[in-house]
Amino acid sequence: MRYLPLTETDRRDMLHAIGARSVDELFKDVPACARLSSKIAGLPDHQGELEVERAFQAYAAKNLSPASVPFFVGAGAYRHHVPSTVDYVIQRGEFLTSYTPYQPEITQGTLQYLFEFQTQVTLLAGMEVANASMYDGSTAASEAVLMANRITRRHKALLSGGLHPQYRRVIETTARWEGFSAASGKADPLGLEDLIARVDKDTSCVVVQNPSFFGHVRDFSRLADACHAAGALLIVVVTEVVSLGLLKPPGEMGADIVVCEGQSIGNGLGFGGPYVGLFATREKYLRQMPGRLVGETVDAEGKRGFVLTLSTREQHIRREKATSNICTNAGLCALAFTVHLTLLGEAGFRRLAELNHAKACELAERVAAVPGVSLLNDSFFNEFTVRLAKPAAAVVEALASKRILAGVPVSRLIPDDPEVDNLLLLAVTETATEHGMAPLVAALKEVL
Repeated sequence: MRYLPLTETDRRDMLHAIGARSVDELFKDVPACARLSSKIAGLPDHQGELEVERAFQAYAAKNLSPASVPFFVGAGAYRHHVPSTVDYVIQRGEFLTSYTPYQPEITQGTLQYLFEFQTQVTLLAGMEVANASMYDGSTAASEAVLMANRITRRHKALLSGGLHPQYRRVIETTARWEGFSAASGKADPLGLEDLIARVDKDTSCVVVQNPSFFGHVRDFSRLADACHAAGALLIVVVTEVVSLGLLKPPGEMGADIVVCEGQSIGNGLGFGGPYVGLFATREKYLRQMPGRLVGETVDAEGKRGFVLTLSTREQHIRREKATSNICTNAGLCALAFTVHLTLLGEAGFRRLAELNHAKACELAERVAAVPGVSLLNDSFFNEFTVRLAKPAAAVVEALASKRILAGVPVSRLIPDDPEVDNLLLLAVTETATEHGMAPLVAALKEVL
């Protein structure tokens, strides 16, 4: 059987029913310049299932798997160990087959784990309320700026030079179409920017990241005070959520909104997704928060139960009253997050963070001792920036040829800036071992 089992008669009958003479007519609104005029060279029309499997296995074999080589890649997505128990629990029937929580009487399991997820997020962030997850950290950051604009009735966001470049671009894209200003600071590899001096009466919010894109750890309490004095909000972004096992929570610094990428807990790298966005805020801003909020209640018999307490997206309420058009949450990823964090517990989560930091300190010392390498950070959690004697992109390619995935060249995310060409981001998690660190240090000495 072919992959598309329609016969020519089936196709002819379908086209006749809709009044089209050919399949090509269905695509007449697509400009000719955007259509292929011939077949793709080297791509067969069709193959059997076994042949397709073999072809794609050959393609996959060209990749260097994080599990099979020394791996120090981070920059917003991190390799952590996910216990097999997580995968087992999220595939249980009561979770796997459940979809919508709109009918609480038959989705109590889904609603309860989302309630627990919200509780975990508020504790990690040091905030008062959290929603039932978002797509990922970058879109959550964009939603946070929109929320700050609604609250302050201002339309100027200040973006730190330490904010992840991809997060910055997502916010800038949103700004373009939503009609607000997103003023980005220059890339800040040394963590020396002064955002307080830039806050004024037109500022709706300041968006910072901790640890920063370059790995710097900062206490933003003074910045929070300056924002509040000017009537603005402070948004703190966390791309490595494991850092909250050791670092001061953003809520204790005075943050008004905290957004995180939750991939590090319960979710593998997955070739870039799906991930899960965490979003927490102060209770006084609850009704301006995007997404959904699950609450605890009692039923007619007085038994504990869970319901959707707030649904602020336009699917549920009038569009002009909606705070977001986000159309779903990353439910399965949120469940994996909750299961993993529950297995760790508070002590286990802190221990995991300690392991990450200790291993990063060890590698930082060893790498900084290599001739041609200098460490830029005065503080970091599990990721830091080094300046190399050569362009970092070329060094990474050279090490990849030696089967070592040696971090992320900053130039890959901040192109056309000669000042960052020699900068390399190195991330170290609990998965790093001596069998990975030693080859990296030796290869760096050789390549430099």
